[in-house]
Amino acid sequence: MAGAVRRRKRMTPREIAQQQAEEAMEKFILWSKRACMWIGIGLFLVVVACNSGVETGPNATGSKYNGEQYNPSNLKVK
Repeated sequence: MAGAVRRRKRMTPREIAQQQAEEAMEKFILWSKRACMWIGIGLFLVVVACNSGVETGPNATGSKYNGEQYNPSNLKVK
């Protein structure tokens, strides 16, 4: 510890500022990665909790495909 203090006193203000900036940037990147990871996990859980946007069961209100409605049976084929 005493050696680190002695080394630090010999450093110029520019070197001290550079070292502090590098430490701050490393911590910033670390916390940014952690925040992005937790945001991603949270969004994933929301999508899964909402059943991935798919409604099933008798009370489903989403759009339903009706094959007869889109059946081109009234077209004349040559």
